[in-house]
Amino acid sequence: MYVCICNGITDRQIREAVASGATSLEELHDTLGVASQCGSCGEHALSLINEFVPAQNLDESLFHAVA
Repeated sequence: MYVCICNGITDRQIREAVASGATSLEELHDTLGVASQCGSCGEHALSLINEFVPAQNLDESLFHAVA
């Protein structure tokens, strides 16, 4: 399923990035381009990170929508 329509990024790509060590939305942004356009995918991407990474290790303040 597409999570980031602006950049054509799927949930599978995000899960693979997290499995490879990405632990924050900032890292997903740097590696895949998540939340780099309209930003509306950020919350969903963050929920996918939460599936694998304990919440206490996440810095949710890294999520920001690009205006």
